[in-house]
Amino acid sequence: MRILRAIEELASVEGPVVIAAGVFDGMHLGHQAVLRAALDAVRDSGGTAVALTFDPHPARILRPSQAPRLLTSTAHKLRLMEDFGFREALVVPFDRAFAEIEPEDFVLRLVRAARPLAGICVGQGWLFGRARRGDGELLRRLGAANGFLTTEVPSVMAGGRTVSSTLIRAAIESGDLAGARDLLGRDYGILGTVLRGEGIGRTLGFPTANLAAHNEQFPPDGVYAVRVCVDGITAPGVANIGFRPTIAGSGQRLLEVHLLDFSGDLYGRDIEATFLRFLRGERKFSDLQTLRAAIAADIEAARRDVFVG
Repeated sequence: MRILRAIEELASVEGPVVIAAGVFDGMHLGHQAVLRAALDAVRDSGGTAVALTFDPHPARILRPSQAPRLLTSTAHKLRLMEDFGFREALVVPFDRAFAEIEPEDFVLRLVRAARPLAGICVGQGWLFGRARRGDGELLRRLGAANGFLTTEVPSVMAGGRTVSSTLIRAAIESGDLAGARDLLGRDYGILGTVLRGEGIGRTLGFPTANLAAHNEQFPPDGVYAVRVCVDGITAPGVANIGFRPTIAGSGQRLLEVHLLDFSGDLYGRDIEATFLRFLRGERKFSDLQTLRAAIAADIEAARRDVFVG
């Protein structure tokens, strides 16, 4: 997927252009409905669908002390958009100066850059621009004057609830992986870069990939069966989230993944760990030998109960 980093780069996209705009943190079922509307529009009339999002999450700039944990980093979100069918994405840098742009000016910049702009798809109730003054009504009014259609996609319901990132974040934080799956339309996963660790897992006979996450929401501490994706290749694995109480360390909360039936150097590579099932809580063991036995039991449980066949 081609990533555009400035609105003016829309001029290089084959028109007519239909934009799906939003923060899209989580890429949940509601976000997918907005993105699908843009894909459907160009499938029917030709042109190119462009996913427009922001980096960092606007709350990190506007309300830094209240900014929520992410469901997807920008890199992860873009990967999911590509899997969904997008070949073009516009990532708008979000800072204080951008937050002060009037909503009319933002939309007119899109109009001037696209060749031409045929449509904008947003979620119902999406607000944008200075003081969050931009809304669906403003888009429709500007569209009538500038030749583009506005599609305001209704909220999506799942299990009697309106799908939202807030609900998903709460489900993950409480360990309700099944509830999060219902709202996301997929199992929850974290994309991280593998950092070089202390090598303790390798010493124990179970080498781990230590993931540097990007402020994502972690499930509760403990051991999980996970599915790991590395450069398009998937492998079963076992992950530990927590502070490694058996091993003296920095006191930093870590996400470590042991890949089953996999060999290779992962340092510096991005891998995605998708959480499938909670196996047990994090515990402090009396010594490394007892810890090694517990890890072996975790792997056996994952093979037997999750990765059967």
